[in-house]
Amino acid sequence: MSIRKAVLPVAGLGTRVLPASKVVPKELLPLVDKPTLQYIVEEAVAAGIDEIIFVTSASKRSIEDHFDIFKELEQALERKGKRKELEELRRIRTMATYASVRQPEALGLGHAVLCAKKLVGDEPFVVMLGDDLVDPATPCLPRMIEIHEQYGGSVLSLFSVPEHEISRFGIVAVEETEPGSTTVKVNHMVEKPAVEEAPSDLAVAGRYVLTPDIFEILERTPAGAGGEIQLTDAIEVQAQEGRCYGLKFGGFGGIRYDTGTPLGLLTTSIAYALKRSDIAPALREYMRQALTEG
Repeated sequence: MSIRKAVLPVAGLGTRVLPASKVVPKELLPLVDKPTLQYIVEEAVAAGIDEIIFVTSASKRSIEDHFDIFKELEQALERKGKRKELEELRRIRTMATYASVRQPEALGLGHAVLCAKKLVGDEPFVVMLGDDLVDPATPCLPRMIEIHEQYGGSVLSLFSVPEHEISRFGIVAVEETEPGSTTVKVNHMVEKPAVEEAPSDLAVAGRYVLTPDIFEILERTPAGAGGEIQLTDAIEVQAQEGRCYGLKFGGFGGIRYDTGTPLGLLTTSIAYALKRSDIAPALREYMRQALTEG
């Protein structure tokens, strides 16, 4: 079965980027002139996804609005002859089908995914986290979907982290599927372990291909620390049953950006600006001057 749906959990409060995220959802903070979340939706669409499911909260209505029609603005652009801007707005709202569901309480990533159960139905799907961006030139989702089609299980995007960051991530124990392959079998997962308890230095990035039985597992997964239902705990059940694989994304040549902190948001914006032919020359000149004067 082809994968058609992507679940984007966007109900979080974004406390790491306050006060910018007090009124504007962190997912709509811009990278150059485009909201972070739009890059993620475009990544999904490029991988063949045609239905986007937002798991939102009461304070995130503007996310739905961004991907909806804004007649007054479109009419104003048409009157002014701004065809390029008009076409971009229309592209955003038509490049996929959008649906949303509320997460009534902040009960963890696993709970957020579970909220999308009725909209996903009985089919494999993708989960994409809003803090993680993947360079469009080196996408990982198409390869992850291929791995799912080959082995039939869930698939995680994995990357190596330095020792001092291990306790920030879900860490996995893996075995090779074949020598030298970037595809591995995931045997065990631990959520934010201490360094001495970590089974490896391979962390789960914000991309998942999940089989629909994950919902049944989540429904019987008890809440952990902080009263949250962890997606990691449910995937661990699949791993123990031999139904979980991973793509070592770093080895696949991919570039990952973390926009979950002020520094990460700033450096990612600079990286994306440097890819733009209309912005990069002036930005490089500004950076040279700033570094010289500094």
